[in-house]
Amino acid sequence: MTVTPDGVKQETQKNDFIRSDRLLSGEEKEVRDRVREFVERDVIPSAADHWDRAEFPFEALPGLGELGLMGGTFSPEYGCAGWNNVAYGLAIAELARGSGSLATFLHVQSGLAMAAIHELGSEDQKRKWLPEMARCEKVGCFGLTEPGAGSDPGSLATTATEKDGGYVLDGEKKWIGNATFADVAVIWARTEDNKISGFLVEGDNPGFRAEVLPRKGSQRAVWQAHIKLEDCHVPADARLPGATGLGSTLSVLTHSRYGVGWDGLGQAADCYEVALAYTKEREQFGQPIASFQLVQQKLVEMVNEISLSQLLSIHVGRLKDEGLLDPPTVSMFKMNNVAKARRTAALAREVLGGNGVLLDYRVMEHMADIEGVYTYEGTNDVNALIVGQAITGHRAFSARPPKDSTRDGRAEEKPR
Repeated sequence: MTVTPDGVKQETQKNDFIRSDRLLSGEEKEVRDRVREFVERDVIPSAADHWDRAEFPFEALPGLGELGLMGGTFSPEYGCAGWNNVAYGLAIAELARGSGSLATFLHVQSGLAMAAIHELGSEDQKRKWLPEMARCEKVGCFGLTEPGAGSDPGSLATTATEKDGGYVLDGEKKWIGNATFADVAVIWARTEDNKISGFLVEGDNPGFRAEVLPRKGSQRAVWQAHIKLEDCHVPADARLPGATGLGSTLSVLTHSRYGVGWDGLGQAADCYEVALAYTKEREQFGQPIASFQLVQQKLVEMVNEISLSQLLSIHVGRLKDEGLLDPPTVSMFKMNNVAKARRTAALAREVLGGNGVLLDYRVMEHMADIEGVYTYEGTNDVNALIVGQAITGHRAFSARPPKDSTRDGRAEEKPR
């Protein structure tokens, strides 16, 4: 029996083996189902083509804006949906099912750029940017990582010097999503008093240049860029007033890292669902390969890990809604879900055999994209060490003197 991508798609059913739907409210399920419908209709049919050509799907942005996904948990006062964190997470997972690249766009736009403005910006900055960003009429990026400062953001070298009633920014940023077409960039820089602060740089600023990083093998349909800031003048009111040090930066990263945990769940679920449908259709030795013991073992491992991730995701979302979510728990959440997604994608690829490397079956796209997610928003190793510090009181990922154990995960800035 010949198996085709369209045939597998028709047989694919959404997984809820442990009936986790019973833990969701009607509103949460309505948000999830609305995003799922959009993804099935407007994302999946063209996702492989965009990924293969390394082209960003600009045509999807108006629909994303209408869904309320961008800044989904922020106040309707700023044109946002005001969802709870579980609904927001479910929406992210559905978008990630369709395209890991588009989910990454969301994390940059919503989880980083909008979050920084919402949490650290002035009232004028919020009203200027958030409503249009929520509708995807304006795009933002978040410039923290540098060529020499990745897992250690406290070592960033970009400077902000006061001049002519404003600031002049100089430095470089790397791996910055959306930067080549962003209307506003949240740039983190070290001021003359050696504190790290955030600045809003508009995309048409002559001192701001961004070039796409070429030839990626992961996250191909979303563009990361290398930014150069050279004599980049910004007015005084471009500074984020709530950005008072490295801790402010890390608080934004905690919000974004939460979203990335749901990203892992969504991509893992799609890989499993495609694999299950495929094994029921694909016949070898006169019977569906779903009847073979080794295939069933792989499917069971996948659904087991996804089920555990579903429970953790909902629980972590409830903690966030109650104001009880701390950075080490977010690190565990992201680490767990993305590592499970990585394993699930590999198993699904095995189950599909040679067809598993074809983009039309979707698994290979997820498998490659998860490699990017495994590294950004805290590498798996760094997230593990953040959890390790929380449970032991010993800071293993820095040469700086050990500090008292805390659950807030923030590092005190020191002169360099």
